[in-house]
Amino acid sequence: MDPIQANTRARKLRLQLEQHNQLYYLDAAPEISDADYDSLMNQLKAIEAEHPVLQVADSPTQRVGGKPLAGFQTIRHPVKMLSIEDIHQLKEDEVHHSGNDNDKGLIDWFERFQRNLGQKNFELTVEPKIDGVAVAIMYRNGVLDYAATRGDGSTGDDITQNIKTIRSIPLKLPGHAPQTFEVRGEVFMHNADFNKLNDERHAEGMQAFINPRNATAGTLKQLDSRIVATRPLDLIFHSFGTVDKFSFTTIDQFHELLPTLNLKADKWFRLIDDLPSLRVAIHELDKERHAFSYATDGAVIKVNEIALHQHLGSTSKYPRWACAFKFCPEQKETLLKSISIQVGRTGVLTPVAELSPIFISGTTVSRATLHNEEEMKRKDVRVGDIVIVEKAGEIIPAVVKVIPEKRPNDSKPFNLFEHVGGKCPSCGGNISQAEGFIAWKCTNFTCPEKTVTRLKHFGSRRMLDLEGLGDALAEKLVDSGIIKGPMELFKLSTEDLADLHLAPARLQSGEDSKPRRFGEKKAYLLTASIDKSKSLPLDKWLFALGIPAVGESAAVECSRLHESFTKVANSDVLHFIAERGEKESWLKANPLSPKKEEISQEEKAYRMEIATEFKPRVRILSDKLAPFKISPELGGVAANELINFFASDCGKETLHAIEEMGIDPKSANYSPRPGDDLEGTGGTLPFESMTWVITGTLSQSRDHFKELILQKGGKVSGSISQKTSCLLTGDNAGSKLRKAESLGVTIVTEEQFDRMLEQ
Repeated sequence: MDPIQANTRARKLRLQLEQHNQLYYLDAAPEISDADYDSLMNQLKAIEAEHPVLQVADSPTQRVGGKPLAGFQTIRHPVKMLSIEDIHQLKEDEVHHSGNDNDKGLIDWFERFQRNLGQKNFELTVEPKIDGVAVAIMYRNGVLDYAATRGDGSTGDDITQNIKTIRSIPLKLPGHAPQTFEVRGEVFMHNADFNKLNDERHAEGMQAFINPRNATAGTLKQLDSRIVATRPLDLIFHSFGTVDKFSFTTIDQFHELLPTLNLKADKWFRLIDDLPSLRVAIHELDKERHAFSYATDGAVIKVNEIALHQHLGSTSKYPRWACAFKFCPEQKETLLKSISIQVGRTGVLTPVAELSPIFISGTTVSRATLHNEEEMKRKDVRVGDIVIVEKAGEIIPAVVKVIPEKRPNDSKPFNLFEHVGGKCPSCGGNISQAEGFIAWKCTNFTCPEKTVTRLKHFGSRRMLDLEGLGDALAEKLVDSGIIKGPMELFKLSTEDLADLHLAPARLQSGEDSKPRRFGEKKAYLLTASIDKSKSLPLDKWLFALGIPAVGESAAVECSRLHESFTKVANSDVLHFIAERGEKESWLKANPLSPKKEEISQEEKAYRMEIATEFKPRVRILSDKLAPFKISPELGGVAANELINFFASDCGKETLHAIEEMGIDPKSANYSPRPGDDLEGTGGTLPFESMTWVITGTLSQSRDHFKELILQKGGKVSGSISQKTSCLLTGDNAGSKLRKAESLGVTIVTEEQFDRMLEQ
């Protein structure tokens, strides 16, 4: 074609492709097959490749993704993206104990809103709260200019390249669109698309995403938009920011405008004018949302008349003209067919409910946690029971309760020891239950299932982050005898891994995938990340080894006290902590005048003799340890487990392995005596003696911010108290923010946190 012919043909192809995009994504009425659509797209790509001058920013070909970014730039929102106040529906047991209606929070909000408004005649809109990721998209002169995440509400990450890959989002609006139009919505994945994506990841030996929102958030954070283009994202618009020359005065008019601009709006929408009709609409949505193709977790309620938004105003976090009514987690009945036993990395045997599959909160569930034997006894869970299942936090399936009236007559209480015949279900080794503990443990250190779970733990994201080390590969490496422990991963080559044939994976459909070869590409990525892990800090290594009682906080505190891995192995401080902990535990468990029991004079004399020996020693140890100001996270039990680990064959093999590799993982937060000047820093760690709590939706995962705080000497807690120094808050902060404000805790936004780190 000559340039004129090419231009004419390209314009015609773009028009056709945009029409088919609208038919497929907005109208759900496709007129051509995927193959025919791809044929049109390939013709356009060929023309633009031959005539680069014809490439335009709003061409459908620009959705395939560009070169990877070095990092996200930030964009300031013209109008702040405030989060919405959450109102929670009461659960059945809360209703029973309190005597309140399960809509009490909604009723209270409505009455408070009515008082603030000062009038009784008004309209509200109700629409689904999509469980996705909030974004803002700016159109200027009808063309998509940029897209940004919510961020801290004032500024967000520039995700324009990623948003352009979503085919349901028009790159150009019709002529009647406002010249400046900032429209906001939720990016999400449809349940069927999410299940298909996880099936594909299973087939490739990759770790599955937890839920659609988790997958969506992770996808939008990709710096390579070519990866984003392969993920099945969609977007529904629900609100606006800045708009040039308003053509609507109410929310329902705005909602009606969206489809005329080829912008996708939710089809479920209600307009109401009083509390009874609001409650009816809410319960209709709760009933109907389970048939939606995407996950929802509540209803968004807004004042319909836009002029009233400014009149009502907002707090520092929330608009007073809207709220989000959060539904209780979806619950369903199903049959508990059997109970299987999982063996954890420390050997703990955990019961798991094997269920008749049910579709709940967007995914098919066939297994649910039973936590432990004591919890099972409390709920009286038995094989053959009809049970109520819910997803805790819409993520983890759990058995809530049984329905006793539907129980078979021949059912028997569950006993874990009898269930496994006193043997580990993985290796057939002996199991034991320590005095005072609930859990049964496998005592065989070389138990294959313990090794598999230790291996997965070792390579997890919060540990050494070994890319591609999923369930299937870990099982293959252990079952085939290729490795017997995590440190042997460092001896594997790309060739060793590439030719491994992994076992079939169970797909969402319930069928098994075909056996698959691990392959050179994934083998290279894994060996590269294994090599990279050698330079990770000490706390990551201590946490990754899966030493009992040594969690993330204990590992960080141990790292603060020791310069390197080998220093931990030869630590006097750990011996002092362990000894003090053992003696304090004995004294606490053996009081001279117990309140709940009578003891003989002989027993009292015996306890007195031991206490006379132990108490002075505890004081001496406490004096020795006082300058270190050791956090309770590294207590006597954790210190003792660390000592036992380094004295064990496994610990000695680990030390030998790191010596062979020529590494000695170093502390990233070394400051053994708080207040001392640190070599190379000119001062102490900035967050020493500070306890942080993290809440709300931030630009990156909470683990990212937790790691930054820990490395700067701070501690991270899960709950607000008088001892909390700062609350790092993102969007949808909820009750923690309110409690922090009431206690006078310092509130820190993500932007302020970044400035603190810079300073």
